[in-house]
Amino acid sequence: MAKRKSSGGWLESARTILYAALIAVVIRTVAFEPFNIPSGSMMPTLLVGDYLFVSKYSYGYSRHSLPFSPNLFSGRIFASLPERGDVAVFKLPRDNSTDYIKRIIGLPGDRVQVRNGLLYVNGQAVRRDYLGPYLVEGDGPRPSPARRYRETLPAPGGGQAARSHEILETTDDGPFDNTPEFRVPDGHVFAMGDNRDNSLDSRAMNAVGFVPLENLVGRAEFIFFSVDGDTGSWWEVWTWPRAIRWNRLFSAVR
Repeated sequence: MAKRKSSGGWLESARTILYAALIAVVIRTVAFEPFNIPSGSMMPTLLVGDYLFVSKYSYGYSRHSLPFSPNLFSGRIFASLPERGDVAVFKLPRDNSTDYIKRIIGLPGDRVQVRNGLLYVNGQAVRRDYLGPYLVEGDGPRPSPARRYRETLPAPGGGQAARSHEILETTDDGPFDNTPEFRVPDGHVFAMGDNRDNSLDSRAMNAVGFVPLENLVGRAEFIFFSVDGDTGSWWEVWTWPRAIRWNRLFSAVR
């Protein structure tokens, strides 16, 4: 009798674990998925060591909504076009597996160009207001100086208001500060990092280029955890008092 009870207990535990795993997979697929920020390409909006939730339902569902992106179907189900200014996670088009996070700058049919560091959308210069200096923490022994701006993207119409966000510029004469005019093809978007001189994005046509709508994973919603990578990691609980960026917890991604 004792042996039967023990076997039944293990079976019940295994069933509970299986149910919990299935629920987690469903939530990750249709609702929210956690991501962490490994690079500074989206500074000052996102910092290395930020952990955030991405809403999977914002743009509908593609095969990239599923774990490991199985090739079960093409296109998107319940598709919704991103808004200009969204911070989105997508699969890198050249391998369909690497996760990238950038800001959506150009929608299908838009013309995007950078001239002397200034962004142009559909032939119009995007407003850029200087906010002050910014020190970028990097791999070197000292932070590098940059300039912080508030950039206001034009409203595309249809009731959407203009969106503002902060960007960084270290120079207006870098490799991606003077580009040809890119026309975003149907079914694609144009994405750029907020740290404009330290971001590999759609301006690099051979590396990233236009992002197919099918490759969108979801929209970044809010930061649920943030830890200074130089002083600790999320699992090093003993470092939390000095490593956690308390002011960033549960802040919306804008």
